[in-house]
Amino acid sequence: MFQREFAMRLVARPGDALYGRLAVNCQLYSKVSHVMKVGRNNFKPPPNVESDVVKIEPLNPPPPIDFEEWDGLVRIAFSRKNKTLAANFKSTATMEMLEKNYKTFCATNDMMLEDDFDIKAKVLGVLASAGFSDTRAAKMDIDDFMKLLVAFHDAKIHFC
Repeated sequence: MFQREFAMRLVARPGDALYGRLAVNCQLYSKVSHVMKVGRNNFKPPPNVESDVVKIEPLNPPPPIDFEEWDGLVRIAFSRKNKTLAANFKSTATMEMLEKNYKTFCATNDMMLEDDFDIKAKVLGVLASAGFSDTRAAKMDIDDFMKLLVAFHDAKIHFC
């Protein structure tokens, strides 16, 4: 049993107003469903909030995903959930972090950095080739995020 707003955030689906990182991360590893509402009059003394019962069933087996990488992508995507992904990824802090991670990946894997390397062009190219440049995080489901994570990994771009 959870406070109603938190419960609704857990069970939110793409396009819902309450859909966000919490819902995506929770639904990555479990099947979440709303069971019932519990009114405040069912308690003595009555609390100031309404409650809901939520059923959370872990997926077995869990998806084979590095959660730090996953959460890094989802965190950027939901930094402004109603903006396009391209707009979210264009922020200076995000570009600097991705460039640092890319250079570290290249150094640890004995890869040469291209002479005309431009992280912004590379990131926006991945978004465009995957078809997510004009997509908003609030409308993406788990499969969309997985496809995007694979596209970034194929381009050797990592989030942690």
